[in-house]
Formats: sequence, structure tokens, C-alpha cells
Amino acid sequence: MKTVKQMIQETDIGEAFYQATFGIEKEGLRVTSTGELALTAHPLEFGNRSFHPYIQTDYSESQLELITPPLRTIKESYDWLAALHDVVLQTIPSDEAIWPISMPMVLPDESVIPIAKLDNKDDVTYREILTEKYGKKKQMISGMHYNFELDDQLIARLFDCQTDYSNKESFKSMLYLKLTKNFLRYRWLLTYLLGASPIVDESFFADQEIPQDYVRSIRSSQYGYVNPSEVAVSFHSIEDYVHSLQDMVAKGFLSEEKEFYSAVRFRGTNKAEELLTKGISYLELRSFDLNPFDPFGMSKQTMEFVHLFCLYMIWMDETVTMEEIAVGEEMSRLTAMEHPEKISSFQKEGLHLFKQMEEMLLSTNGTKSALNCIQETKKLLIDPTLTVAARMVRGIEEKGSYIDFSLELAKRYKNEATMRPYNLRGFEQLEMSTQLLLFDALQKGIQVEILDAQDQFLKLTYDQHSEFVKNGNMTSKDSYIAPLIMENKTVTKKILDSAGFRVPAGEEYTTLAEGKTAFWRYEQKQIVVKPKSTNYGLGISVFKHAPTKMDYERALEIAFKEDTAVLVEEYIPGTEYRFFVLDGKVPAILLRTPANVVGDGQKSIKELVAEKNEDPLRGEEKHRSPLERIELGELEQLMLKAQGYTIESIPELNTVVYLRENSNISTGGDSIDVTDEIDDSYKQAAIDMSEIIGAKVSGIDLIIPDTTLRSTKDHLGYTVLEANFNPAMHMHAFVYKGKGRRLTMGILKMLFPELWEKETDNE
Repeated sequence: MKTVKQMIQETDIGEAFYQATFGIEKEGLRVTSTGELALTAHPLEFGNRSFHPYIQTDYSESQLELITPPLRTIKESYDWLAALHDVVLQTIPSDEAIWPISMPMVLPDESVIPIAKLDNKDDVTYREILTEKYGKKKQMISGMHYNFELDDQLIARLFDCQTDYSNKESFKSMLYLKLTKNFLRYRWLLTYLLGASPIVDESFFADQEIPQDYVRSIRSSQYGYVNPSEVAVSFHSIEDYVHSLQDMVAKGFLSEEKEFYSAVRFRGTNKAEELLTKGISYLELRSFDLNPFDPFGMSKQTMEFVHLFCLYMIWMDETVTMEEIAVGEEMSRLTAMEHPEKISSFQKEGLHLFKQMEEMLLSTNGTKSALNCIQETKKLLIDPTLTVAARMVRGIEEKGSYIDFSLELAKRYKNEATMRPYNLRGFEQLEMSTQLLLFDALQKGIQVEILDAQDQFLKLTYDQHSEFVKNGNMTSKDSYIAPLIMENKTVTKKILDSAGFRVPAGEEYTTLAEGKTAFWRYEQKQIVVKPKSTNYGLGISVFKHAPTKMDYERALEIAFKEDTAVLVEEYIPGTEYRFFVLDGKVPAILLRTPANVVGDGQKSIKELVAEKNEDPLRGEEKHRSPLERIELGELEQLMLKAQGYTIESIPELNTVVYLRENSNISTGGDSIDVTDEIDDSYKQAAIDMSEIIGAKVSGIDLIIPDTTLRSTKDHLGYTVLEANFNPAMHMHAFVYKGKGRRLTMGILKMLFPELWEKETDNE
């Protein structure tokens, strides 16, 4: 019979050997700012735990469980874990954080610790049984579960090159069974490397013997959350596993099959019996402490090493016996109780494992990154002071107690997650409006699939209902033609003009020469020169005074850089407002002031711009922060020239100097929310315009000379400049002044009204 290694070596597998599917489940207690267990209810903002795919509670109402979806790379898994932490830490009360270590803080009396309040009574009953059997305090131990699934292509290629198994599912189960057996034999190495629960308050143990001094991992020791000694389940074969597990339940040693707390759990079926026909789909590796030095509980390097460790468990020639598994379990327990700064009692075996893992990489064309991961991790086996547990001991000694050590980290991670609420870590490459929509979807428990990150394309699913969203608010609710209309400013003007709305007069030019020849039309007029089809205010020049021929021609050149056609329109005096129209309502109106600086009588305009750009709301990357950095390009210098300034000019004290005529946030403008100050007549006009265009979501730009006057059919109080498809939502959520308006939740309500109806029913 061929070994798995031989199958791999004889088959041109290539990268398939390293492809896998990963998922992470992270438990964590909510902690107050004073270091006590948070006894508040699981936040209502997360919706019903009966369906939430990402944010759950484990044993206690105070114990969060964050669950990533199955993902094809470790980077994606880590990114999702980061995003879920942002969602949770920004949603839970401001004075709460997530306890960053596996062993709990000093817990209150067990009668006070709340069991999770779940809809399913059986789930509650199960927790009550665990309470009676193990006590509440042990249930509060938290950790990381690492879900690992071999690549289908790898399994298929290996299956085809052997003859001992006629059934692919049986062959796959053999691979997982081998991995499991060897993992249980050698997991002591992971206990050594990743153990991170060196101490806990003495009150945790009650009548048990208290471990002396520091250890590597209380959680992985006999003092952790383990089954009673009479529980014995065999991993000799799938059949033995199923029957012995059923026997433990029948004898009453386990209340249910899921009470078996092995370091490895077979997944893919609801009942062990089904493993006999359906086989193992993936493994849940459950032996990992929370790493307090990573804000999300497990570093990317650790995730990568565990992956390589699992591959080696399949690669190695032997498959261990049940007796050897028992030896390995004892080695893990002994390792868990060693002092964190002590060299491992099994260092020699560990170094041999590392050597063999390196040889596996060389034999399978493993990447330099993977080899580096193994070599860097090996340093911890040579020098125990580099391990997580040893680093924790030094940190605890420095802070005076593990409570102070942990609470400081919890507060730091809370601050990191909340200091930039307009960015969703892990998905910063997406446009900000898409990030905000993604945040809200994760919070409400709507399943998310990133179909194309570069094109901002998401698939959102609740129950059996799926919707596709592009750029945060482009959905199936809009007619197909609506974005095409709004993209073409000439068509938009004609449609709105024919419907009785006031639009600015103007002409369209398709060549630069044609536009220059028409200067005679505008040499005595106030005008706006802008590309015909553009967003973000690019290429727009505004002349409140009649332009010179040179400046007019330069404005045309700038506009033609952005489009093949240019509009020259009359300048309409008044104040410009952005009306955000969403599903027949106007939930937000923004006054945007053009890019500007205020003189102090000492600094140059160039220096004032640099100073204003230091505001953290003005990010360095385009469209990644609520406000954009002010530029000093051609348009800005043209604007300064019209006012008699250069970038080196020093404005007088309190003098406002504008660097742009157009007020777009995307060109450095400031945002001021005025939703509650604008008369409903203007809101209705914006709604009517969107309806005529066929848009459920649009950004209507109106010039209004006097907002104190109502707009009527006989006396229109506005001029509509344009209608924008895919209007930015982030600038309404995080404003320079006024009340922020979270619009992305409105997008989800429009797409999934049944979710909100269900929440109302539950209330």
C-alpha cells in the first residue's frame, strides 16, 4: 500500500498540495473598563443569534464567538477576523472590550454569570447540563478553533493514483483520520509554541489543586476544560470513533456527542452516525489559546504554521496507533504544565519535526514564505523565552498582575478598532462606502461574499434571498437605464428640463478646438466648465467672474483630460447642496464648502494646506477617508491666481482663501450636515427627480439661493445642477460639522425588508 507521501511524490500536484479552505472561530469574554465580566445582554444590534452566521454567543451571554466563513487563503481568514473585531468592538458599549486571553478575569459568583439567552430551548438546556457538570467558571475559558479542509483537487489527484480505496469519500476520511491521529500524537509541539494561559486568579479553581508559579497553558492542562477521565473515544477507525462516542453518550458519560472535547473534532455531519456514510468533510482543531499579542487572537504566521503542521501530519510516513495517541496526549499535558521559560522536555523530537517539515517543503516546491515561517517558528523551540507564554510572564510581571496586563491590551485593541470607524480593517482596499455597507451587513448577520474586490462587487444573502451590490449602493432596485442617464449630464438636463425642473443653460463641445472657438459666447459671463460624464468633481472649473481667454482655454483642457465631451454652463449663484435620495426618501442633505484654508497672518497658503491635511479625517489615499486631502495642482493654482494669490502668499488673520470653486468633498471640500434645516419642498423635488430618472438611489445637487423660502411650482427655489449615480455615502456618515447619517443601513433595509420585519416581530 502506497503511503500518502509516495502518492504526493508520484503525482504532479504542484500548488494543489498547499491549497486548502480555512475558517476561524474565536471565543472571547466581554470585559468592562474596570476589568470585570460584562453582564450586559448580547447587543440587540447583532440581531437574532438563531441565524447570525458571524457573531454568536458561546456558553454565556457575556462570551462572544466570532466566526469567519470558509475561505481559500489564510490572509482572507485573518482579514475577516479583523473585520469582525471592528464590527463587534464598535457595536458593544463604549466601556466594554474583549478580554484578550483564554483564562478569564476574576469572575463574579457563579449565580451571577449569565447563560446565553437563546431561542432554542434545547441549546439552553445543554448549557444548563454543562453548568451542573463542570461549573460555570470553567465554561468561561475561551480559545480559538481552527477549521481545516483539504483541497478537493488535491484529494481527487491523490485518489486517482491509488487502488486501495474505491470510494473517494472513504479515501478522504482516511486522510483526515491520519491527520487527526498524528495531530493528537504531536500536538504537544503546538502546546509548547502557542500555549498562552500561564496563570489565573486562585479563585478560579475553587476546591481543586492550584498550579504553582507560571505554566505554559492552564487551558491545555488537566485544569482546563476537559472531559472526565471516564470518557474514552477511539480514533482507531471511523467506525470505532462513531461507536465509542455513541457508547459514551449511552452510558451517560457525555450528555450529547458534542460534549466530547477532543483537540480535534470531525465536522461535516450533525450526528456521528452520518460519518459512516458521508465521511469527514473537514476538521475542527480546538487546542489553541488566545494569543494576547495579536489583536484578533491568532497571528497570520501562526495560522500559516498550523496549516503546514497539518500538511506534515499527512505527509509523514507513519500513522500512529491509539497507544501512541495516549502518549502524545500525556506529552501535551506535561508540556502545558512546564514553566514557560523552560526548554521543552521534548525538544529533540520537536527539532526532528521541524527538520522533516523543511524537507517536505523542499520536496514539494514549497514557497520561501512557508520555509521562512517554519524557520522563524523553530527559533521558539530553541529559545523558550520567545514563546507567547514566556512573553506573557514578562508582561504580567512588569504590570504587576495578569489582570492589569490583559486589561491594558483589551483597551488598546478597543481603541485601535474604534479610532477610525470609517475604515473596516481587513477590507481597506474597498471604497469607503462599500466598507460601511459591509460593516452593517456583518453586524446584522447578512451573509457576504466578495465577488470582486477590485470592482467593489458583493453578494449579500439572508435566508434564501440574495442581492448583488456594486460600489455600495448600485443595486437591482434601480432601472438599468438610470445610471446611464445620470452618467450623461446632457441627457439628465434634458429629461429634468422637460419635466419642469429648472436646469442651467449651456452647451456641449466634443473637441477642444470647438470649445475654444466658442469663447465669444462666454467672455462676459459667469460660467462652469466641466466634463460631460464624471464623478468626484474631477476636471471642473468655476468662474464666478468672466474668465480671460487664457483661463477659459486652460479650463477646457483640464476638462477634456477627464472626458471626450465637455459642458460649459451658466454659473448659478447660491449655495450648493447634495440631496441623498434613497428609496423615495431624503435621509441626508449635505452642504459642501469648497477646499479652503483660513489665514493666520504667519503661514503661507502652502503651509496652511499642509497643516489642514494633517487632520486624520483627510486620508492619504483617495476615497479612503471621510474628507480628502487638499491638493495644490493646476486647478487650485488657477483659483488662487484669480484671487491674487500664489501658494507662497501669506493670507491675513481669519481670511478665508478658497482653493476650489466646486464644493466636492473629493476635491478637498468640507462637509456640513443640514438635513434638518432644509424645507421639505426641496426634499420632495429631489425625490421627484430621482423617480423620473428611475433611480432608487441618487445624489441630487441643487443650488438654493435662500433655504428659508419654500419651493413651489410657480416659484422654484432651486436650480438642479446634476443627478449622480452611485453617490458617496461615507461623506454623510462622518461629517466635518453636524450630525452624521448612516445611510448604508438604509440600503440594506431596502434590499432586505423582511429582516427588519422579523426583528420587529421578535421584539
